[in-house]
Amino acid sequence: MSGYLDRDGVAHLAGRIDIWLAELAEVSTSIAAIDRGTSDDTASGDPRWYVRMRGEAKEFTTVWLTLGQRTLRYETYVMPAPEENAEMLYENLLRRNERLVGAHFSIGIEDAVFLRGELLVDDVDAEQLDRVLGTLFAAVEESFGTLIRIGFASRFA
Repeated sequence: MSGYLDRDGVAHLAGRIDIWLAELAEVSTSIAAIDRGTSDDTASGDPRWYVRMRGEAKEFTTVWLTLGQRTLRYETYVMPAPEENAEMLYENLLRRNERLVGAHFSIGIEDAVFLRGELLVDDVDAEQLDRVLGTLFAAVEESFGTLIRIGFASRFA
């Protein structure tokens, strides 16, 4: 069974994540901003970070990190629901999922496309945080142009 953090444990790990993110921002030119808030998903308001990164294929990618008692969940918005070629787009996403490690494309609110994953709290450290941010950023940069051209093909005709 995975570790379970009480309120003090969550606060301690959140403090460590603050430090690790600040260190990443110092060495990474792609990180534009880091903000911290709380999640509206729970009554207690889980600690939540917003890491905004500059890209080329997509101007900005924002990764949301949400720390719970057992996991650190992460996600980024990739694109809105496709206007056309939905079947082709979703097939493309499923094929991309095959190659991803620690993350997966999914359909979220309003049928928008997201990239999501989670780590057990026992596995959260600076190296894993860097890997998570790098994986999500690289996956969005690699896929965004193709996905937009599939889902909004007539706008590129």
